[in-house]
Amino acid sequence: MSAPPTGAGTGTPTTTHLGMPAFPEAARESTRDERLRANLRRATHTIRDKRARAVTELADWERLRQAGKAIKDHTLRHLDRYLEQLEAAVTAAGGTVHWAADAEEANRIVADLVKATGETEVVKVKSMATQEIGLNEALEAEGVRAYETDLAELIVQLGHDRPSHILVPAIHRNRGEIRDIFRAEMGEWGRPAPEGLSDSPAELAEAARLHLREKFLRAKVGISGANFMVAESGTLVVVESEGNGRMCLTLPETLISVVGIEKVVPTWRDLEVFLQLLPRSSTAERMNPYTSLWSGSSAAADGDGPREFHLVLLDNGRTDTLADEVGRQALRCIRCSACLNVCPVYERAGGHAYGSVYPGPIGAILSPQLRGVGSAVDASLPYASSLCGACYEVCPVAIDIPEVLVHLRERVAEEGEGHRAERAAMKAATWLFDHPAALGAVERAGAKARGLMPKRLPVGPAKAWSDSRDLPELPAEPFRYWWRRTRG
Repeated sequence: MSAPPTGAGTGTPTTTHLGMPAFPEAARESTRDERLRANLRRATHTIRDKRARAVTELADWERLRQAGKAIKDHTLRHLDRYLEQLEAAVTAAGGTVHWAADAEEANRIVADLVKATGETEVVKVKSMATQEIGLNEALEAEGVRAYETDLAELIVQLGHDRPSHILVPAIHRNRGEIRDIFRAEMGEWGRPAPEGLSDSPAELAEAARLHLREKFLRAKVGISGANFMVAESGTLVVVESEGNGRMCLTLPETLISVVGIEKVVPTWRDLEVFLQLLPRSSTAERMNPYTSLWSGSSAAADGDGPREFHLVLLDNGRTDTLADEVGRQALRCIRCSACLNVCPVYERAGGHAYGSVYPGPIGAILSPQLRGVGSAVDASLPYASSLCGACYEVCPVAIDIPEVLVHLRERVAEEGEGHRAERAAMKAATWLFDHPAALGAVERAGAKARGLMPKRLPVGPAKAWSDSRDLPELPAEPFRYWWRRTRG
C-alpha cells in the first residue's frame, strides 16, 4: 500500500460515519486483529476458489465480460434517454417515479411515503443504495423502525455493527460470534433466539427464519434496492439466495425501491448478459436461487404483490462521476464483490477500514467519486491498494480499477496542499534552469555543502516524501565543471 501525499489524508484524521479514521490509521488497527484476519482469509479464499471454478465452465466468459462492459458503457453514454424511457414505462405500469439529487432528498422522499401509510415499521431487502444514504438512521429519526431481512444484514443490525463486505456483510463474524449476537439481541428486536442455540449453521438459519417470519407477515411496507432496471419495460430485478427478498417484494401492500441511476439497462436482451455474469462472479452459482422481477404495481394488473409501488431514482454524486471520462467506469459495477475476494489489502485490513458502505477495490474508486476527495478519509482511499491488478482480472464488467486508482491519486494530489508546494518548487526550478549563471552558483554551493546534506527532510510537505525515499547524494563536483576539467 502506498501512503497518501502530504495534504491528502494526513494531519488530524477525519472520522467517517463508522467513527473510524482515514484508511492508513484504520488499517493499521484492523490488521492487528488476528481473529478478523482469520475470518476474512477463510471466507475470501473459499469464495474466490468457487468463483474460479464456476467461471471456467463457460468457454465464452471473456466474450460475456466484454459484452457486459459494452452494454454498460453504451447505457452510461445515453443515460438520460434510458432513464426517461424507464420512468415512462414504470408510470405506465402503475408505479410512481421520484428523483432524488442526494441522500437527504432520497431519505425525505422515503420517510414521507412511509409516514403517509401510517406505519411505523418496514421490512427491507439488502440494499447498498439505502446503506449509502443512511436510510435506516433517517427513518429511525422519523419514528420508523427498519428491519433488515437478509441473514447477513440481520446479523450486522442485531450486532449494532456495520457491513464489511458487499456480498457477505457479516464476513468479519464467525459462527460463535453470530450465536452470541442472536442470543443477546434477538429478544430486543422481536422473537428471541431459541433456548440452547448452538453455532450450527442450520440452527442459526432456523433461528433467523423464525425471527423474521413474524415480521414478513406483519409488515405493510417493504423497502428494496434493485440489481437492474430494464428501461424498455420498466421492470426491476432483485437477485438473492435466501428468499427473504421475495417475501419483502410480494407481501407488503406498499413497496418502495431506492435505486442508483446507473443500474438501468436498455433491454431484456441486455439483462440476459448480466444474469449470467453476476451469479458466477458473486456466489459462484450458475444462476441465483431467487430472481424476482416486477413492473409497476399489482393495482394496475389486479394481481398479487404490492398495491402501491414507488421508485426513487438516486443520483447522490453519480452525475458528477459520469462527467469523469476515466472515473466513470466505476459506474459499470454490478456489486458482485469479486474484486474484494482477491484483494490482498482487503483480506488483511477488512471492510470497515474503508470508512464506507463500499469497501475493497471498488469502494476505493467509487466512494471518493460519489463523496469527493475533500475529506481525509476519501482522499486516502485511492492509496488503499498495491495496484497488483487482481481486481481488474476478475471484474465481470472489466472495470480497470488500477487505472482509476492512479487517476484519483492524481486528483487528490491536484487538490491537496502538497501539490501547491510542488508547483511552486517546479516554478522555481524552471526559472533556475533558464538562468545558467544562477544554476552554476547553486551547483557550486551545493557541492561545497554536501557534507551538511541530511538523510531525511525534517519538516514540511517534503517530509512524507523523504520518509519513504532516500535523498540523492550531491556529487563532489557539478557535471559541467567535471566536463570542462576532464575534456578540456
